[in-house]
Amino acid sequence: MKKKITALLAIGAIGSLALAGCTSNGGTGGTGGDADGGSKGDKGTITLGFLPSWTDGLSTAYLLENKLEELGYDVKMKTLTDAGPLYTGLAQGDVDIYPSAWPELTHKKYMDKYGDDIEDLGTYYENAKLTIAVPEYSELTSIEDLKGKAADYDGKIIGIEPGAGLTEQTTKMLGETGLDSEYELVTSSTAAMLTELKKATDKQEDLVVTLWRPFWANDAFPVKDLEDPNGLMGEAEGLHFLGTKGFADEYPEAAELIESIKLDDVQYGSLEDMVVNEYGEGKEREAVKAWLEENPDVIK
Repeated sequence: MKKKITALLAIGAIGSLALAGCTSNGGTGGTGGDADGGSKGDKGTITLGFLPSWTDGLSTAYLLENKLEELGYDVKMKTLTDAGPLYTGLAQGDVDIYPSAWPELTHKKYMDKYGDDIEDLGTYYENAKLTIAVPEYSELTSIEDLKGKAADYDGKIIGIEPGAGLTEQTTKMLGETGLDSEYELVTSSTAAMLTELKKATDKQEDLVVTLWRPFWANDAFPVKDLEDPNGLMGEAEGLHFLGTKGFADEYPEAAELIESIKLDDVQYGSLEDMVVNEYGEGKEREAVKAWLEENPDVIK
């Protein structure tokens, strides 16, 4: 398990360090880089934009790549390092599909800004949510329990990317509860947060982090969500496939396939686990192929 977690942390680190500042062919400056050239198809080129460290999108990006190539499309994988540039690229047409968006709540500010140039291609998962989490051995049970305990956590809550919707919601929660006077939300990257989580749980130390579900880390680490009876971190929402404006008209067969994809908790969990844990970085295509062999009826 330790070997697996170390490899998993490298996914986000490589995505954040190696790809920052790169541009793909025809892309906007500084938005990301091509993960590879994709394969050649005869129905046109579709560019998938995703953040490697956000493994919901990593998993579904390679799932879409597999199925779209079967239909005869040339698929290009474009990796980015934050949600803002991804939505910008989607609205400008530099990215054709964002394969795991949170537009209802978490990414609402981006939809408010770019929504007129983006079209919803369907909801594939219905129960995503943002959380504040602590190790299982922590005495804390609720967000309310954080009050007056900042000294135990060095006055810090360890977050992810500054532009993430999770970061914005956590900042809002801290302000509404007055916890912003006690705690600093430390942002950098998903990989950095997971590194801190691993260090703390290995040493049985106290830590507070921002997390979300579904996400493989909830099973890989001994963590628990703090109760949120007042919905301070937002209600559960759907995960969507988003396309650049006009996508369905230009690629109707692809849009029909994408709209048909629906995953339940078991299916989604097994897909992410196979891509991230069982096969790991560099073997995403093999993982998706194996998953589809085990779940032949998921995608019609």
